[in-house]
Amino acid sequence: MKYPRSEKYNTPSLQCKIMGPNPVKLEEELLQSHKIPNGAVVCDLGSGQGLTSVFLAKEYGFTVYAADLWSDPEENRRFFDEMGLSQEQIIPVQADATDLPFEKEFFDAVVSTDSYNYFGRDEKYLDEKLLPCVKSGGYIYIAIPGMKKDCHDHLPAELLLSWTPEQLEYMHDVAYWSNIMHKCKGADVISIMEMESNEEVWADWLAQDNEYAVGDRKSMEAGGGKYLNFIAIVLRKK
Repeated sequence: MKYPRSEKYNTPSLQCKIMGPNPVKLEEELLQSHKIPNGAVVCDLGSGQGLTSVFLAKEYGFTVYAADLWSDPEENRRFFDEMGLSQEQIIPVQADATDLPFEKEFFDAVVSTDSYNYFGRDEKYLDEKLLPCVKSGGYIYIAIPGMKKDCHDHLPAELLLSWTPEQLEYMHDVAYWSNIMHKCKGADVISIMEMESNEEVWADWLAQDNEYAVGDRKSMEAGGGKYLNFIAIVLRKK
């Protein structure tokens, strides 16, 4: 697919902020034909260094809370200022996804790109931790790295060149995620599907020079990408 919005962010200074396969392109694909209302208050859950939050604020006009456990809110605030975004447009928050510091029904929507698989594999997470923060009728959009077919019982040697079995446990197939999502009582599952952007977002990541991207090249250059995909999940709170 084409990424007209994301191309604006394809500069060395911004690409160096990505922490995995290009999250901006993933987010653009995820939000095709989205149902989030204009002017919505949105949580970017697992926002990293804030590039996806900037994308949500600039390209879609949302008021964004950039929530991440590991990133420094002050550093992110400086970045947001550099990008011309005010404190009313985007708010950095240091937050644990399993203990979110927001009022009930605070958000119109939640968008989570390349992070939900770290904290959302508990089938109770949605009902107990995340949905209380979302308004009735609000949407949750999720893009996560996955596997085309779960292979944890016989992990391919190509994948083990870069990742341990413990690291690969965060990655599962559509059937695995469908099973978890359909156990949620408080939201309807709108869709769960494989995304188109696997090869392109990986190429952007592997072109980076940081140690994590360099480490991931071993598996991908050996053909490990044929086992992997990205998965898009859309939910609507009842």
